[in-house]
Amino acid sequence: MHTVLTRGNATVAYTLSVLACLTFCCFISTVFLDYRVPSNINTGKILVKNVPDYGASREKHDLGFITFDLETNLSTLFNWNVKQLFLFLTAEYRTNNNHLNEVVLWDKIILRGENTALDFKNINTKYYFWDDGNGLRNNKNITLYLSWNIIPNAGLLPTVKSIGSHVFGFPSEYAAAPI
Repeated sequence: MHTVLTRGNATVAYTLSVLACLTFCCFISTVFLDYRVPSNINTGKILVKNVPDYGASREKHDLGFITFDLETNLSTLFNWNVKQLFLFLTAEYRTNNNHLNEVVLWDKIILRGENTALDFKNINTKYYFWDDGNGLRNNKNITLYLSWNIIPNAGLLPTVKSIGSHVFGFPSEYAAAPI
């Protein structure tokens, strides 16, 4: 009747079709969920220095130093289609040279099963807060917000901003003391 290869091919094709259908059902069951949660962000120490940027041109650029507090509960984000979260804290501001500046200051990966209630106090930034000129000193409209990428088992990789942000300003004078 049919050879072993023909029967094997039919079995594998049917199995892959069923798996593709189940993967699509997994995706469609969570794609319309609202993944926004509130977060509370505050700043502690805020300094700005004008230092040479040896990585690029040796010209002096503004370098901001901040410490921050972060409180949020991300437990509602985890469902059966979420493997992990990639969190990142971003500073957004405007200067005379650039209409929009975005700088990632801190990030963290949270795996399924780890503690999702974050309560960090007086945390230093993980990455430097460089400006490509002198736009940080006396800039009073810098907004910090928490965002995350959801890494699913199947489906899209959405980037979601939290509900809530924090606006602060840098001082009008450069810090002279070493940090």
